[in-house]
Amino acid sequence: MPGVILVVNAGSSSIKFSAYRIGAGRPPALQFKGQVEGIGSAPHMMARDANGTMIAERRWPRGDAVTHEAIFEILGSWVREHVGGDPLLAVGHRIVHGGPTFAGPVRIDAKVLADLEALCPLAPLHQPHNLAAVRAITATSPALPQVACFDTAFHHGQPALARRFALPRELHDAGIRRYGFHGLSYDYIASALRARAPAVAAGSVIVAHLGAGASLCAMADGRSVDTTMGFTALDGLPMATRCGSLDPGVLLHLLQARGMTAETIEKMLYQKSGLLGVSGISGDMRELLASEDSRAGEAVELFVYRIAREIGALTASLGGLDALVFTAGIGEHAPEIRRRVCERIAWLGVALDAEANARGAERISTAGSRISVWALPTDEELTIVRQTVAVLGLDAPVPSTQAAGAV
Repeated sequence: MPGVILVVNAGSSSIKFSAYRIGAGRPPALQFKGQVEGIGSAPHMMARDANGTMIAERRWPRGDAVTHEAIFEILGSWVREHVGGDPLLAVGHRIVHGGPTFAGPVRIDAKVLADLEALCPLAPLHQPHNLAAVRAITATSPALPQVACFDTAFHHGQPALARRFALPRELHDAGIRRYGFHGLSYDYIASALRARAPAVAAGSVIVAHLGAGASLCAMADGRSVDTTMGFTALDGLPMATRCGSLDPGVLLHLLQARGMTAETIEKMLYQKSGLLGVSGISGDMRELLASEDSRAGEAVELFVYRIAREIGALTASLGGLDALVFTAGIGEHAPEIRRRVCERIAWLGVALDAEANARGAERISTAGSRISVWALPTDEELTIVRQTVAVLGLDAPVPSTQAAGAV
């Protein structure tokens, strides 16, 4: 059935949205995308069409009590005005945590929503706002189908050992295990690599999703084998403001010896650590690379060092490596970071093509490099559209690595 699917990624103070036209067997086509920032302070909405032309902008006065619900009511009316004569068929949501139950995208009903609410403690900075968007749309358009697409689901088929902590078995059985995140991005990159280099995609590949949130994923034949994030999105690499892997003894020390509360520690680990914490300047890689401050240089070097170290670990999980893919904001747009990482893993047989890397080519390794290296843009929104189409049985091709449903 021809129509439009709305994609929503809701955060604590922002909402990202995009609309795709589907139908008649054609691939999904982007119609427009935008975001609302500053919710709770001074909301600012912007939207651009598929060519990047600004088609809407609105500001609310600072201090206006504009809630997420009010924003969605306004946004819903605006979307319907701008989709032309095509009906709005469904909304696909990015939901960060699917827990041990949801192995793929699923249509949201009251039970699913309740199950996802119970997972909020596992993703406290993301999940509550993801679900607030679901409730807001239900309140304004109760008959409109909504689909949950999970950042954890791509990793659901990992080997059992890769998902286990060395904790008492009853805790594992209660759901305390490694889940992994950024699955919507990894799903897209798996399909994009298959389209560009199917022989490479069928081998052993590490994808580096490097942005404000950062992680690595080891894939064998396009499926997740291991990843750097675990129980929460705090684990693994240092990120813009998140700490990455941390000796749990540090947390005990902060609680017992320094008298810090759990709430204070949580805020520090999520919002005051990572690149920001090390540099004391910024969590934005662009600012750090441009800075001459030695602390900024140390933060960048730590980021690169940890990426290279984790690539070594994931290569062991795979039993070898055929390709490395950089993606997301830093991975796609910071050739200096790609260069430094590749220099540190030259022992694997990586040979970077400096010119290709500098101009942002798709393949950035030399012809003689034993490991091929790529820089590919990700598209989590398109992955959500594909999964929403699959769940609802709508008429569009769905070249995705995940099947619809839940375990």
